[in-house]
Amino acid sequence: MTPQESAKFIRAAQPPGGLFAGMEWKVAPAPFALGAPLAQEIESLGRVLLQFYRATNLLYRKSVEGKQPEWIARWLDLGKPRELVERQRAAVFKNEIPRVIRPDVLLTENGLAITELDSVPGGIGLTAWLNQTYAKLETGNSKPEILGGAEGMLRGFESIFGGAKKIHIVVSEEAATYKPEMAWLAEQLNQRGGATFSLQPSTFNDFADGDAVYRFFELFDLPNVANAKKIFDLAAEKKIRLTPPPKPVFEEKLLFALLWNRNLQHFWRQELGEGFLARLKKIIPYTWLVDPTPLPPHAAIPELNLTDWSQLKTLSQKERDLILKVSGFSENAWGARGVYLGSDLSSADWSAAVTAALRDFEKSPSVLQRFHKPSLVATSWFDFSTNEIVPMQGRVRLCPYYFVSGEGDAARPALGGVLATIVPADKKIVHGMTDAVLAPCSI
Repeated sequence: MTPQESAKFIRAAQPPGGLFAGMEWKVAPAPFALGAPLAQEIESLGRVLLQFYRATNLLYRKSVEGKQPEWIARWLDLGKPRELVERQRAAVFKNEIPRVIRPDVLLTENGLAITELDSVPGGIGLTAWLNQTYAKLETGNSKPEILGGAEGMLRGFESIFGGAKKIHIVVSEEAATYKPEMAWLAEQLNQRGGATFSLQPSTFNDFADGDAVYRFFELFDLPNVANAKKIFDLAAEKKIRLTPPPKPVFEEKLLFALLWNRNLQHFWRQELGEGFLARLKKIIPYTWLVDPTPLPPHAAIPELNLTDWSQLKTLSQKERDLILKVSGFSENAWGARGVYLGSDLSSADWSAAVTAALRDFEKSPSVLQRFHKPSLVATSWFDFSTNEIVPMQGRVRLCPYYFVSGEGDAARPALGGVLATIVPADKKIVHGMTDAVLAPCSI
């Protein structure tokens, strides 16, 4: 195929119902190619992130038990309703962690930078479709070597439900944009035979013993998910298998602030090992929790040399190469919502964002993170109106999807695929948008 033929083939292969409700993207005529060393680094990252989730789970539990500082659990429970906190602490969910791990990874001049982890990620069906479709392209006598393979996303998602024969994917109205991709995913899995997958609304209650549920709704949205309580009750009674578990700790960006907190370095070293800890610190930008608790007069916030968080407002634009964002448990904590790049805002807008973060700490804490600017990469997309390939310089975010199968210490992550989102070079924050090129990654 020529690049033009490839682009037309890809567009023609899109399912009739689409993959995102009301959303489009620019079609790349080829996968986004990664060098073998980078592909290997991403492949091996799953083990590190799984261990980080396990360590985080243990840290929270030990804080609740009084074996680690109490402020850890207090921070992670800020703004959560009492019933959800009690569910998170229930013995039945003690060792449960999300079965899908998806980091947001930027390619920078200094290597990879993980800006956050998403335990309820969109894009699973989309990436499965991209992998499957781009794997069929042929250039000369060769086909692209798609990371995860043509079926990796399907195999991975299928593997996280153990021996369950009936899997319900429960999608909230808040996540309605992703319904088409999950409907396509369920249809593809049903064609493979074995377990039955079905998309369910938040009003569905016909669960049977031994079923599994994939929770495709954020925990802040529980008041709008009518069947959430029944799902959680059945999971607590071990009548159904549920992932991700009802544990808001895994939906908090402040986990990265805990990783960098000097008081916890012994814990992280013990639970992660020197190698994994060093690797995480190399690729996770320095992160702070914006806690307005007054400091002693002689104290300062590490790295920033500020003695009070309100002083953050007075930094010059050059000093504001910082991202301020809502940590979690909020309708503003996903997508590009609630994210502020200091160097891209006026002093007044930056000051307003800092004021809101300090004001809302008790109900919705925010984190501050060093901004690592993505490098420029070369890509291209096909303009169907002019029938031309358009070269583009852009900035890329990679989203690897790791699927955790197996139980307890025997659980292992497998890379299902990697979604590349490339935005025009003038965009400061990389996220899905109409101007973005979306493509699977290949070696």
